Amino acid sequence: MKNILHLSRNLFLLCILLLSMITNQVSSSGIIRPSTKKYHASEYIQKSCKKTLYPDLCNKSLAKYSTKIKTNPKTLATAALLVAFNTTQSTYIILKNLSRNRALNPGEKAGLLECVEEVSDSVYELQKSFKELFFSRKGPKFELQMNDIQTWVSAALTDDDTCMDDFRANGRMKILVRGLVLRIARLSSVALSFINMYVAL
Repeated sequence: MKNILHLSRNLFLLCILLLSMITNQVSSSGIIRPSTKKYHASEYIQKSCKKTLYPDLCNKSLAKYSTKIKTNPKTLATAALLVAFNTTQSTYIILKNLSRNRALNPGEKAGLLECVEEVSDSVYELQKSFKELFFSRKGPKFELQMNDIQTWVSAALTDDDTCMDDFRANGRMKILVRGLVLRIARLSSVALSFINMYVAL
């Protein structure tokens, strides 16, 4: 099982602050002009979320970061990716704890252990993606970096789907696990949408 690295909320805020500082410095130099559209950051997030498959979940998960995201496409993609990572990591811990329950029947036990492994891989892939996206810069290696990120996030989505498809047990446990994993899959989908939008600029 791959090691899972933890990124705290403080690190997230620091990353967003650094991105905002970089953007402001470049804009003030006259190299890049900030957006002239007159809508608030929250409206920018709402408008961007409408382009994803899950606009309501997207908006709810990112609204509290609107003052940090502002109208920066890279910061939006980075924030969405970190939200997906943090939620997936929390889900991994929940599933791991559930798998240790002695009251599980053999089918539930096997299904949970499989999901723990798949979601562990998903956490690892999202963590790699976040680091790569945060440190990426436009240049000769940009396309390769973005291809790697898109591949890793897509792999995380596949891992989540595998967990849901292979969980054979029925009843409340299946409903619980499916609900948890469906949420992280949708958050990863949102992040991938914003990554794709950023790459297309």
